[in-house]
Amino acid sequence: MAAPLLIPILGDQLTPGIASLRNADPASSILLMMEVADETTYVRHHKAKIAFILSAMRHHADRLRALGWTVDYVKLDQPENSGSFTGEVARAVARHRPSAIHVTEGGEWRVRAMLEEWEGRFGIPVTIHEDDRFLCSHAEFDAWAAARQQLRMEFFYRDMRRRTGLLLTEEGEPEGGQWNFDAENRKPPPRRDLLMPQPLRFRPDPITQDVLALVAARFSDHIGSLDHFHFAVTHEDAQRQQDHFLDQALPRFGDYQDAMLTDEPFLWHSVLSPYINAGLLDPLSLCRAVEGRYRAGRVPLNAAEGFIRQVIGWREYVRGVYWHEGPGYGRRNALDAKRDLPGFYWTGKTDMHCMARAVGQTIDHAYAHHIQRLMITGNFALLAGIAPVQVHVWYLEVYADAYEWVEMPNTIGMALFADGGLLGSKPYAAGGAYINRMSDYCGRCRYDVKQRLGEDACPFNALYWDFLARNERKLARNPRLAMPYRNWNRMSVEDRAALRKQAARFLDGLGTG
Repeated sequence: MAAPLLIPILGDQLTPGIASLRNADPASSILLMMEVADETTYVRHHKAKIAFILSAMRHHADRLRALGWTVDYVKLDQPENSGSFTGEVARAVARHRPSAIHVTEGGEWRVRAMLEEWEGRFGIPVTIHEDDRFLCSHAEFDAWAAARQQLRMEFFYRDMRRRTGLLLTEEGEPEGGQWNFDAENRKPPPRRDLLMPQPLRFRPDPITQDVLALVAARFSDHIGSLDHFHFAVTHEDAQRQQDHFLDQALPRFGDYQDAMLTDEPFLWHSVLSPYINAGLLDPLSLCRAVEGRYRAGRVPLNAAEGFIRQVIGWREYVRGVYWHEGPGYGRRNALDAKRDLPGFYWTGKTDMHCMARAVGQTIDHAYAHHIQRLMITGNFALLAGIAPVQVHVWYLEVYADAYEWVEMPNTIGMALFADGGLLGSKPYAAGGAYINRMSDYCGRCRYDVKQRLGEDACPFNALYWDFLARNERKLARNPRLAMPYRNWNRMSVEDRAALRKQAARFLDGLGTG
């Protein structure tokens, strides 16, 4: 028998048509799937995140077997498990004596480095296939970036629309006469609606139950709860959640995508990003389904465009930035922020109701929507001057959809402005008024959002002005901050001193985790 081809399948490559499989012969190939300790602990991932990925991997292995592939599957608790990708490939090479290794590139710099070492280490040819589940290749993004002084997502997004034809007229113009309907997608939350759609909840089957028991025993000291585990772990169930979102939630997604409600962690959001990022759903097919709903008159244009922009615009864009900027991007700290991350990021125990809710639902569900991440937990870290690398690690740990390629640019660039403005044209800093406008949080908080000074004043208010003051040398020339700085400079010396003293007193009282 001829030596087989060995094809490792990583935990975020749960796609039957992944590039490394496309031209392989099931009769002469062995697929290697590995649950390894290194990937569960290089940061202390949320329990539900680990359980989701491991269960989805085990179900995907069964699907591949049903499609005719031979799958060599290594479980996390097997005594001989080496604990690393390279160690498990070494053991598989010894077992199967393959003629070559084919693998789809890893999604992170550290994984790419591992794969590039394999040929020299094992002495057999290793082919690394580019991950073409993304619309924009590394070379294409680099070429786009090289032609521009600023890497603004809006122009990249328009190129992606032209490439895919999504929401274009027959003449190649954007539907509705404009590319972006974001101005229509900032409505404050409505009164709580008893008919508000909820994502589907999937009952754990025996495979998932085994994984939940393993995670509970092995990762008991990691953040998060398994009590609310609800994720789809198969392609079929992920597709069911996609169809449910398109039918039930997409029509109002646009209007309320920035809204926040205390007792509604999901609102009209899709909760599909974990499935897209793990490979259970195809992003372009999803976007075409969204476009189809618009063309059939079932959803408004602002909803369809807003969702498509998040997927083929922002998602592709941050992935391009991650690979274009290199592994040092995560160490950037343009605002010289050095404070330690407060302990309530792990417990949710704080009198700030907005933070308690955003962190609390993260602990329960390994999920928070993009405005909660950007304008609550991210905004607080920005205003308080938390060290970017600590915030980056926290986001990577706690969300089921977080992989470094997507999480790092969102944290370093978008939330913290630590890249000095590469991603965003301004810091996304806001006081309590924004949170009050876009949520019901402030009405249920022990702090008063309308006060800037005193024991009952909302901490975000003084922190906002303190942030502007301490970063004035670096930010005052930013044209998008001209009005806030004019307002700051109009204040009396006494008022400015009082606000900074208020902020310092609050920050001095923060505990760390």
